[in-house]
Amino acid sequence: MSGPLHGVKVIEMGVWVAGPAATGLMADWGADVIKVEPPAGDPQRFVFGALGVADQKGVPPFEIDNRGKRSVVLDLRNENELQKMFALLEEADVFVSNVRPAGLARMGLDPDSLTKRFPRLIYGQLTGYGTTGPDVDKAGYDIGAFWSRTGLAHTTVAPDELPPAIRSGQGDHTTGLSMAAGVMAALFDRERTGKGRVVSTSLLRTGIYTLGWDVGVYLRFGKRQSTKSSRKNPAPQMNCYRCSDGRAFWLLGMEADRHFPGLLKAIGREELASVENFKNARARSINAGEFIAVLDEHFATQDYAYWTTKFDENDVWWAPLNSIADAVADPQVIASGAFVDMTPQPDEAPYRAVNSPVDFSGFTPTYGPVPNLGEHEPKW
Repeated sequence: MSGPLHGVKVIEMGVWVAGPAATGLMADWGADVIKVEPPAGDPQRFVFGALGVADQKGVPPFEIDNRGKRSVVLDLRNENELQKMFALLEEADVFVSNVRPAGLARMGLDPDSLTKRFPRLIYGQLTGYGTTGPDVDKAGYDIGAFWSRTGLAHTTVAPDELPPAIRSGQGDHTTGLSMAAGVMAALFDRERTGKGRVVSTSLLRTGIYTLGWDVGVYLRFGKRQSTKSSRKNPAPQMNCYRCSDGRAFWLLGMEADRHFPGLLKAIGREELASVENFKNARARSINAGEFIAVLDEHFATQDYAYWTTKFDENDVWWAPLNSIADAVADPQVIASGAFVDMTPQPDEAPYRAVNSPVDFSGFTPTYGPVPNLGEHEPKW
């Protein structure tokens, strides 16, 4: 069967990550995605250069979001080239861009101009900070707009600590999912109305939504629970522990009283049920440091294989604390379809990559090669 977006033509004018991530999902789902790049190319093609890496033949951060697309180079500062862009848009169902609004407006590629000219077009506008307000044209990146400004980075560490270096692309990919979902809703609506519309999201808004539990509590009650270290976690049965061999796991005892007897049986410490400070979930939360210390000492007596076997025998819910190396070798991660075999360019060796996170029954996608810059120039 064809992919669910077979026959949908998408024009992308995206740079770096969030915009290309949204259209990368669409390409994986069967859309025909044309990536319009400036003569120098999407700077994400050369991201390793910022780290001083000269040979950038393989760039996984670019590959995951741009496989299966077609690349067209247009210098949109040139009027003739701009008219070629309009010709592409005339045949498009969807246009997605994460170029800053002022830059799009200068070229007549802003939402108002394009939706008037192409009334069936779905216009996906992805920004750092939104489309109104004092900072709409400020550079965002996911570190700035998604992590830093939303409060997300601040909540990941204990009070008075600065966050560590944030892992790249997480906010971009989450926002790409937001954009892809919005475009799908707009395509569905167009089937009923025959009219396109503007779909907008931002790194900022998606970050606030991602942190919605904490932000929602603050909006209602004016406070939030401070971030604690694992040794001061007020939910000791939803906490991380280390075994004698250095491997660690996360207990998943969300329903603390329900899961308490099984945990004690698994670790052979049923007598803890009669300790006054541990008698119920409230007592264990109040005395969390004491209870965590008891568990820390006990889990340090045996290795990971021993404890996780005991957990499974006693229906204790848990998860491994995987490193990336652990995750890519994890049988369940592999079985879930998290990785795919890529179609290499003629001069490349076969390789594996991260899959997009949604499957469709009856559709087994093939992941086309990552396009070389300007590889698919139309015959104008």
